[in-house]
Amino acid sequence: MAIIRLRNINVSFGGPAILEQISLSIDAGERVSLLGRNGTGKSTLLKVISGLVKPDSGEIDVNKSVKIASLEQEVPYDLEGSIFDVVASGLGSKAELLKAYHHATHRVAEDYSEQAFAELERVQHEIEVADAWGLNQQVEAVLSKMKLDGDADFTQLSGGMRRRVLLAKALVIQPDLLLLDEPTNHLDLEAIQWLEDQLLSYKGALLFITHDRAFMRKLSTRIVELDRGKLVSYPCDYSTYLTRREELLHAEEQANNLFDKKLAQEEVWIRQGIKARRTRNEGRVRALESMRNERADRRNKVGKVDMNIVRGEQSGKVVVEVEDVSFEYEGRSIIKNFSTTILRGDKVGIIGPNGAGKTTLLKILLGQLQPQSGKVSLGTKQAIAYFDQMRDQLDEESSVLDNLSEGREFIEINGARKHVIGYLQDFLFAPERARSPVKALSGGERNRLLLARLFSKPANILVMDEPTNDLDVETLELLEELVFNYTGTILLVSHDREFVNNVVSNTLVFGEDGKVSEFVGGYDDWLRQRSNDAESDKAKAVGSQTNKIVNKDTKDKGQKKKLSYNDQRDLDELPVKIEELESEQKRLHAIMADAKFFQQDKDKILEVQDSLKETEQELATCYQRWEELEE
Repeated sequence: MAIIRLRNINVSFGGPAILEQISLSIDAGERVSLLGRNGTGKSTLLKVISGLVKPDSGEIDVNKSVKIASLEQEVPYDLEGSIFDVVASGLGSKAELLKAYHHATHRVAEDYSEQAFAELERVQHEIEVADAWGLNQQVEAVLSKMKLDGDADFTQLSGGMRRRVLLAKALVIQPDLLLLDEPTNHLDLEAIQWLEDQLLSYKGALLFITHDRAFMRKLSTRIVELDRGKLVSYPCDYSTYLTRREELLHAEEQANNLFDKKLAQEEVWIRQGIKARRTRNEGRVRALESMRNERADRRNKVGKVDMNIVRGEQSGKVVVEVEDVSFEYEGRSIIKNFSTTILRGDKVGIIGPNGAGKTTLLKILLGQLQPQSGKVSLGTKQAIAYFDQMRDQLDEESSVLDNLSEGREFIEINGARKHVIGYLQDFLFAPERARSPVKALSGGERNRLLLARLFSKPANILVMDEPTNDLDVETLELLEELVFNYTGTILLVSHDREFVNNVVSNTLVFGEDGKVSEFVGGYDDWLRQRSNDAESDKAKAVGSQTNKIVNKDTKDKGQKKKLSYNDQRDLDELPVKIEELESEQKRLHAIMADAKFFQQDKDKILEVQDSLKETEQELATCYQRWEELEE
């Protein structure tokens, strides 16, 4: 059952229509991924649905009882107060009452004065009058689920934690439809996985924009693509979408070629002379005019980015050799006793939580930062090109052209001279856009400009710190192919799991207490190796623990409290029961992961979701009981 329907929506901001005759319906429980090139109007469509942008024409059918919430692409910098305050603000007009009650209870806890109690009593009365006690419970419930401390200061949180709070703010109204615009931007891997788990358990409908293909594969039950103002729906997973989209574009290209051939033939005919203007041929002339108008209205597909890296002189065989390097900051161990050797042609991925020290490690590997202990030996003939995730290399006030050219009119790309304007067009900057100031660019355009600068300089070592943020999927895949085929050395920091999987040859992973471990392969390879290591360690620990238990039982026999008959029976039966519940949990997860799951009746969907919830609750109870009996 559709919870919202858009019919023939048109939006234009003075130029060609951004959204043209858009129609879309979203059913309860669906998880819809919205794809499209940068600047095609994806964020605008979300704003139309949320009511922030009013369409020029068209209809939006949504029941008044349907609640819609949004998670913004960028974290607002003007948000202040406690986490409770920020989350409660999602409830609208009654939020101030809840904030006042929350602060009043804290004042009473700290100050037993009559004034504090009087203020608490006044706020309680207002909440009762407004019938808002249920809303306070909603805030407390979502804080508990998100594992958030309501008293913590929002302004002191990391970027990832702020996005978690903003998600809580969106979920507190228990929306029927949740809109997410690039939710994984600037999140580390742990935060992304947490977000995936939260959204998989969310029972409402999702409409989200993302460039993270692994995130999209895991969550989406349907994909809709916004292309040249039109919306095309693909009721399938991401891999199937790629195949169907290629077939659709091929069919469109063939149809356009056939149309253009016929138009050219008619243009030749009309120029043959007076015969074409005779009365009996007026219908053919009118048909030609109609074809001309149709060809003029056709919106051609946006071109692909044409990226080429300027090849520098080959570096020495050994790029960098690191021996027992350690680095501390403000008493915290960032890197501890780390050793590695990076050779020419290696493609090294660096992954870890935000703030772990990935950028610090990069600087040490490049010789830009001296370690506090250990030895770093750099190779010879190094030419480094650096992609900075903070985009500090760009001058906000200067134009795109000036940021790239640095006074040059031509750029030499692997022996061929190219005009700066033409080179920027390869990165989808039209001449008029190339003269715009950098501060007017979108996030995706800024990233393309950084890539244009990066690839215009001769280099044999590419250092890329979060290069995938804000890039559309098509540009991301082209960048991926370019980096994969690059013959020089790559040092890559990224939280994009699929990008890391498809590009790197080995991975450096930050662990606890400054430990940096090296694994062969990408992200998935690291997970497999980590899992194997964990199982090996667990087996050793179990063997060691068994010996300890045997020794302890031999030594202290009779001292351990004997279990009752019922407790001993529970202890014997619990492992089997837990195994059955885990199998059921796995089965239900597999059912929900099927792309066709959310195309069923709502009752069947809810039945499976409720079964999963009951199974997980029973499993948690069994685990707790088992731990109690074991102790």
